[in-house]
Amino acid sequence: MHLPCTVPTVKDRIVQTALKMVLEPIFENEFLPISYGFRPGRGCKDALREVDRLLKEGYTWVVDADVKSYFDSIPHDLLMDRIREKVSDGKILNLIELFLKQEIMEDMKRWTPISGTPQGAVLSPLLSNVYLHQLDLTLHQNGYKMIRYADDWVVLCRSMDEAKAVLSLMQLWIDQNGLQLSPEKTHIGNSLETGHGFEFLGYRFEGGCRYVRSKSLKKFKDNIRSKTRRTRGDSIENIISDLNPTIKGWFGYFKHAHHYTFSSLDGFTRRRLRAVLRKQKKRPGSGRTDRDHRQWPNAFFAERGLFTMQDAYVLARQSR
Repeated sequence: MHLPCTVPTVKDRIVQTALKMVLEPIFENEFLPISYGFRPGRGCKDALREVDRLLKEGYTWVVDADVKSYFDSIPHDLLMDRIREKVSDGKILNLIELFLKQEIMEDMKRWTPISGTPQGAVLSPLLSNVYLHQLDLTLHQNGYKMIRYADDWVVLCRSMDEAKAVLSLMQLWIDQNGLQLSPEKTHIGNSLETGHGFEFLGYRFEGGCRYVRSKSLKKFKDNIRSKTRRTRGDSIENIISDLNPTIKGWFGYFKHAHHYTFSSLDGFTRRRLRAVLRKQKKRPGSGRTDRDHRQWPNAFFAERGLFTMQDAYVLARQSR
């Protein structure tokens, strides 16, 4: 059964935070470097750098795997067994069990989960890492190159045979540990070939290049649209001031993507701004006319401080 995303009460957050402070140092001593998600001093960019490094070293075959509803599926009994291997304090163990088995009310019905960790809870990311640590160990001890961020991971290999062996080993572990791979989201492919790339942490790796995945592009455009509605009664300077943090933050994460993305999105943003200006001037049209470009050229927006990703990309390349 799907666990609803939870918003813990203040008291619950305090207790869970205290539990995390006690448990995290214990398990951090055990966790492997191949795990990057929800760990102190490690993050998405570190995981992506390791992917880049392995691809450049010739590990171009990928096993891209996804566990179906992972956070909802972790078996409580097996999870508690792994925690008991490192924690013997009965009070702490009891608190964790109470957290896992807290009663849920949904559609006016009460039920107690026997699997899963509540998404949105302070303790859930740590417990999810505890459970998948054994998978990390299994692949690492067999010499495979795995990069994992929480329940999102890839294994990079040098050949198709190696990739098939990894998937078989992974499937065995998944079956033995009460989880299930998602068939439609698990595949093997050579990332150098068009159509056989993989997506990881917002990027798509394909054909030797690194692109922004389509979902990430859509989310960015949706954010820009929400801030540039033509009915927005605000000055263009204020709108640009509102846009810039969003654009800068997005570029800061995706600045290693293929450069054509940035000029394309810069153009999209300026078209949205021209549509706002045209509405304010009470002029009809689609926003793609030569007249719009002549009246509000790119320099018009640059003079008002609009952050452009293409310029930032060129400057970053020059500095490197």
